[in-house]
Amino acid sequence: MKSAWKRRGLPVPVDSPGLGAALAAGAFLIWGVSPLYWKSLSALSALEIVMHRVVWSFLFLVPVMTLRNGWGEFRAVFRSPRAVAVLIFTTFLIGCNWLIFIWAVNHGEVLQTSLGYYMNPLINVVLGVVFLKERLRRLQVVAVVVAAAAVGYLTLDYGRFPWIALSLSFAFGFYGLIRKKVAVSALTGLVVEMGLLSGFAAAYLGYLYHGGRGAFLRNGAAMDLLLMAAALFTAVPLLLFNLGARRIHLATLGFLQYITPSCFFLLAVFRFHEPITAVQVRTFGLIWLALACYSVDSLVAARTVTGDE
Repeated sequence: MKSAWKRRGLPVPVDSPGLGAALAAGAFLIWGVSPLYWKSLSALSALEIVMHRVVWSFLFLVPVMTLRNGWGEFRAVFRSPRAVAVLIFTTFLIGCNWLIFIWAVNHGEVLQTSLGYYMNPLINVVLGVVFLKERLRRLQVVAVVVAAAAVGYLTLDYGRFPWIALSLSFAFGFYGLIRKKVAVSALTGLVVEMGLLSGFAAAYLGYLYHGGRGAFLRNGAAMDLLLMAAALFTAVPLLLFNLGARRIHLATLGFLQYITPSCFFLLAVFRFHEPITAVQVRTFGLIWLALACYSVDSLVAARTVTGDE
């Protein structure tokens, strides 16, 4: 079976699939409950929060990289102008994704973030067709058509284009697509991205502080610790995800990824009490139908790979 996965360029599952599933589920769960954390910082602008997220994530990841002996790969990235150029672009994409997400959470739009991350696997399929010339299987076609119908229905009937959902899903989709162009681990890639952003972030935070507007060191130890904790909601789930993804099949990982938008949906409705209309309910219903088609297709494809051993 492992040889079949290698032939298709897929990560080979290793031992301890139960542990892998638990680690990956933990990552998706942390991401799923993160709106509770970002809401606690709603008194700050989304840009200031993102800048703190960048700085503290970079500082958190430096010792992690040292423990994992990753600085050799880090230096190798900067010996390749092409790799640096690609990672500069992915840095822009992940920065936009974080900014839109945090802004949406703190402006009562968690439902749209949920919709966006439910749509993300389907957006990945579309990007694969457009940029990688991949061919859609029948159920994938059905899934994409149903998802497009959901967006069109929400726009026409509700009178509101879901720009937050689409921006999040396309930014993250392009991020994943473009990151594949660089042969670098997820951890090293994130450290490079945070390093590229941290200079600007530190300068911006310094500007705010000297202008008397920055929150750090001005609003008590509790606020300072909350800001520093942004690293935990960035680096910890990423590490759990990477450890878990290597131990389980892609189909399993695909099902587990729905934990995050499901948590967003439940938090939006039951914790933040965002209004949900009949049109939104029908839209989510169509998206869930599309995801059911996508998931069945992924499961069948995974079984086909297993049967080829």
